[in-house]
Order: sequence, then structure tokens, then C-alpha cells
Amino acid sequence: MRIVAGTQKGRRLKEPGGQGLRPTSARVREALLSILAHHIEGACVLDLYAGTGALGLESLSRGARQAVFVDNDVASSRILCENIALCGYDNQCLVISQDVERFVASPPSFGEPTAFDLIFVDPPYHDTDLARLLERLGVSGKIAPQGTLVLEHFFKRAVPNGTGDLVRTRQSRYGDTMLTFYQRAAEATCA
Repeated sequence: MRIVAGTQKGRRLKEPGGQGLRPTSARVREALLSILAHHIEGACVLDLYAGTGALGLESLSRGARQAVFVDNDVASSRILCENIALCGYDNQCLVISQDVERFVASPPSFGEPTAFDLIFVDPPYHDTDLARLLERLGVSGKIAPQGTLVLEHFFKRAVPNGTGDLVRTRQSRYGDTMLTFYQRAAEATCA
């Protein structure tokens, strides 16, 4: 797996072997970050279920200011830290080894931003209650005004048009992968 564009274009990222991870494909990352191009420069990014960190690292390569990665798998977090070091982003990243739902329900810890401009949510395709997770994110205060949340999910999984403080603004399908974009209801515009 490689960084698709930006200052780290072509940089090979490490991937854990045999853990059943499903990293976001280069095609989907390229499409996603092209859609969000006008939101990335200077953004504070949250990468939930981070795995290898490809989405957050791709954002940093394209000009994001800071990225926070959350994943509760120890092996994934170790590889993520190696990928951050490979890219030279140690001073722009924070890795939190914690369950995503616990993280969403918790107040910011030391060094963590209070709200994020871009939030990437890439949970296991079949094991997560997406509606409940979105509702918790919507009321968590982790989405900055004018912020965008992108949920990556299996295209056959139904997701809500809106929940709590979030409203769906766009959907795009790439093979078996669906990207669903959300914003706070008061600030919703098309992504």
C-alpha cells in the first residue's frame, strides 16, 4: 500500500499480515480525498478504526495540519506508529490505543484537539452498529463547525439519512465500498 498523492506520494506503508484488516484501497482513498480536496489544507483530522493509518496519513500528505488515530488493536497501533515515523509526521500525530466507542464518549485528553474538521470512520464492515455510532459521534462535540464525517461501509449496509446532530450530504460507491458523508444539521452543505 502506498500514499497516493501529496508530499509523501509513492511512500510505501507497512501493513499487518493476516489480521483480517481491510485497508481502504488506493482507488477509494484517491476518490475520497479528491472529493474533500477543499477541506484538507490545514485540517485537523480524526481517523477512527485507523488500522494502518492510511486515511490520516494521506490527509497529512495533502496538507492537513494534524491527525489523531484511534484503534484498539495493539498490533495495528504498532504498525501505525511505524508508518507515521516512515512519513516523518511524528510531531503532527497522536495515536490513541482505545476502543472507538469509549473514545467517542470521553472528553478530550491531554494533547488531543477538542473538535475535528475531518473525521474518517472505517469500522469492521459487519460488526458495528453504525446508527448508534453515528448518533454518539453526532452528540460528542468532536465534529467542528463546518466539519465533515465520512463513513466507509459495505454498500449493502443501510445507514441513516441523519441521526442526532448529523445529516447525510452525499454517498459515493466504489465496488463493495460505500462512502457516506455527514455534516452537522445546522451547517450541512454538499461535500
